[in-house]
Parts: sequence; C-alpha cells; structure tokens
Amino acid sequence: MHSADSSSSSPLASPWPPLPQALWSDTCATLQLWMQMVGKIRMALTTPMNHCWNVTLYPTVSGLTTGLMPHGNLMLQIDFDFLEHALVIATSDSGRRTVPLKPMTVAAFYEQLMAALASLGTPVHIWKMPCEVADPIAFDQDHLHKAYDPEFGQRFWRVLLQVTRVFTQFRARFQGKVSPVHLFWGAMDLACTRFSGRTAPEHPSMAGLPDRVTRDAYSHEVSSCGFWPGAPGIEPFFYSYAYPEPPGYRDHAIAPAEASFNAAFGEFVLPYEAMRLSPDPDAALLGFLQSTYDAAANCAAWDRAALEVE
Repeated sequence: MHSADSSSSSPLASPWPPLPQALWSDTCATLQLWMQMVGKIRMALTTPMNHCWNVTLYPTVSGLTTGLMPHGNLMLQIDFDFLEHALVIATSDSGRRTVPLKPMTVAAFYEQLMAALASLGTPVHIWKMPCEVADPIAFDQDHLHKAYDPEFGQRFWRVLLQVTRVFTQFRARFQGKVSPVHLFWGAMDLACTRFSGRTAPEHPSMAGLPDRVTRDAYSHEVSSCGFWPGAPGIEPFFYSYAYPEPPGYRDHAIAPAEASFNAAFGEFVLPYEAMRLSPDPDAALLGFLQSTYDAAANCAAWDRAALEVE
C-alpha cells in the first residue's frame, strides 16, 4: 500500500487530493465493475423508484453504502470501506461477512460476494453483464480486470466526501423537486439533479442503457450536475447539463474561467484539477454549479421564484 498518512507531504493531507487518471486507470475500471455488482444487488432487492433513485450508492464516513435493502423479513446492507479496504455485508440479525478490497479478478470478487450472501441466508440473483462500459464481460467470466491500489481507492472516496459536502450546500438552495446527492454505479459518477416541474420530450436512446431507464430518468425537465472520475485519456471533471437543452444554453456566461461547454459531451465541464488548484476550491465549484444552473433556468424560463430558496 502507498503511504496515505496525514502528514503535510501526503496527497491526502488536502481535502481535495490529486486524482490523475493515468495513475489509477486500472483500479478505477476494476472498482467500477465491483460497484456495479453491489449496485445490481440493490436494484434487485429494492422497490423501483422514479428516475432509478432506488439503485444508487451513498458516501459514508468510511466509503460507500447501499443503505438498507429488504431481503424477506431481514434487512441487508453492503458497504465499501476504503479505510479498512473491505466490502462489508451485514444483516439485521447480526450476520456479517467481509470481502477484502485487494488486487483480484472481477470473477473472483463476484464469487466471494455471492458466497458471502449465500452464507448469510440472503442469496441474490443479478444480471451478470456490466452496463455503460465498452466491451462488457460477464462478471463471473472477467479475469481481465483485477487491479486495486488502496491509496487511490481512498483518494477517490475522499473526493466523493468533499463533493458531497459542496453539492449538499448547493442542493439546499432549491426547494423544488431535487434528487439526493448519490452515486450512479453505471458510470461511477456522483450526481444531483434539479427539476423544473415540467415534463420533457422523450429522450433519445443512449448507448449502454435500456430506453425505459433513459426515458424514466429524463421524463421531466432537469438541470443536473455531477462529478466523474474520468477514464483512460480523460481526466476527472465536474459536469453540468440541461435536458432538454434550451436555446442559448451553451453560450451562457458561466464561472470559473477554467470551465467551458464541451460539445462532445453536450455539457459544461470544469476539470477537477483546475478546481482543486484554485485559491478557493469550494468557491470555484459552487460558482460552477450556480452559474450553470442559472444558464439552464434562465434559458428555459424556469419559475425561479417558486423553486429557489431565498
């Protein structure tokens, strides 16, 4: 394990640690697939909710959690613990099993997770194919992805904690319908979505997602923001988009200066590294969130007086 102490020389001494994709791309890809397994368990056990809010994961003081999931009369919870580097599976009748977070294949992780659930008397059947990834391999057949660097597992989680803190401040400014701050395990992005209250036109198909999921997610007009840890060749960034995109949206003035509209992604983007190195990272991020929401709300003529907290 790389050093991850709290000394002044450690990257983790900063609340916003560096997260260069090149140094953890393999870990990021493996962790995404591990999270998809856990997310699919949550999807299998929980009652469907609008916009798939029942399937997301939530940051905690040590990692990420499914929260409570019913299994018959029992309650089940699965937590990623990035301090102890373990996946913790626990039940309301005091059952507990752990799967270590260490270098291992996706297939081995899947086998250990399913064995732990069975031994607790809470077996769960999930669809074994990952989603929102290129060239998907069934979990129980994936011997390709097997990296786990504990330092970068921790860094990713610590970034999620800080993003959650700032996103929650931004979320509190809105009294209309707004999502929790939650992690969608398909792309492994932490997001928060505001709604105008108006219905939206049917969303076009999206690669890697069933139409029913996409159209439920975008059934109503939204302004959505999030953090994505990136992918090989793409550094982590914050994003903000509107659906449907109103006229003039992409040309609206936004902050900070390092943010811009990315036509390839169809959204405003603020590089994480630019935010992290700014004199006041919190202010830079809040400025991005507020100004891109302003762009959506102004260009689409939202009823801002009714929706926002004075």
